[in-house]
Amino acid sequence: MAKQLLIDAYRGKMTPKAPWVPYAGVHCAFLIDEPADKMLQDAELLAKGVVNAATRYKADGIPLLFDLSVEANSIGCELKWWTDNVPSVTTHPCSDKTPAEAGLAFPTKESGRWPVLYEAARIAKPQLDEADCVMMGLFCGPLTLASHLAGVRIFTDVYKNPEFAHEVIKFAGEVGARAAEFYAEMGCDIIAIVDPVASQIKSETFKEFVTPNSQPAIKVIHDAGKTSSFFICGDCTKVLEDVCQIGTHGFAIDEQLNMVFVRDLARKYGVGFGGNLKLTLALSLGLLSPKEDAIVSLAAGGQHGYTFAPG
Repeated sequence: MAKQLLIDAYRGKMTPKAPWVPYAGVHCAFLIDEPADKMLQDAELLAKGVVNAATRYKADGIPLLFDLSVEANSIGCELKWWTDNVPSVTTHPCSDKTPAEAGLAFPTKESGRWPVLYEAARIAKPQLDEADCVMMGLFCGPLTLASHLAGVRIFTDVYKNPEFAHEVIKFAGEVGARAAEFYAEMGCDIIAIVDPVASQIKSETFKEFVTPNSQPAIKVIHDAGKTSSFFICGDCTKVLEDVCQIGTHGFAIDEQLNMVFVRDLARKYGVGFGGNLKLTLALSLGLLSPKEDAIVSLAAGGQHGYTFAPG
C-alpha cells in the first residue's frame, strides 16, 4: 500500500513496481454483507466498505465510489435502485429540451447524494491515509452524463443536431467540473473523469465534443494540485490517441485493448496508463486464469507509468 507510488505511476513516472488499484465498486457492499443500494446511500456503510476492500486487497489506491449516476441524480434525474449493482438513470430531462429549457441547475454540495459522499470521505480518508492508500474520486464524464440527460439520442445528435448536442455536453462538462471540485475538497488525491461511452464515437467527434468539455474539470483538478486521469471503456482504439492528448496526467482502459499498444502510446505522450486485468474473461467468467492474466498484464505494462488494475 503506497500512495506516492500510485501518484507517480498515474503521472507517467518510473516506479520500482507497478501499483495496484481495485475498482471495487459495489463489491465493497458484498464484502461487508450489505445490499448495494443500502451501502450507496449510507455514509458509514460506504466508508466501511471502501476501507474494508482497500485493506483486504492491499490496495495502493481505491475509489471512494464507482457510480456514474451521482452527477445525473444531483441535477434532477431519477434513479432505479438495485441490491446488487449501481442504480440506473430512468429519466432524461433533456430528451426534448436543452438544459436551460429544462431549468437544470449546477449541483451544490447539498444536492443529491453529495452530502453522503462528503460524510463517507470524512470517515474513510483518515483510515485510508493510515493504510497509505490513495482515496480516489471518480465522476461521470461529459458524453456519458449527456447520455443520462438526453438519452440515447445524444449519439445521433452529435451528427444530426450538433447545436443541441453541444449545449447538453457543455452543461455536462460544467457539472463534471463541480464534481471534481467536490472530490478535491473531500481530499481525493487522484480524480478521474470516467466517460465509458466515449469509445462509441469517432476521433473527430471526440475532439469536437469530449476534449473541450473535459477541460473545465481538468483545470479544477490541476488547480487543486491533484492528479488527473481519464477512464474509458470498450474498444477505444480509434480515440485512444485523443485520450492521451486530452490533458490529464494519465488514462485507464478496459480489457478489450492490447496492452502493448496502450503502453507504447502512453509512453509516446508521457502519460500514465492503467488496466488490464480482464474483468469479464478472468475475474467474472473464469475463462482465463486470473493469475496468468495478471502476469501477462504486469509484464506488458512494465514499471514506467503503469498501474495494474481491472480492465
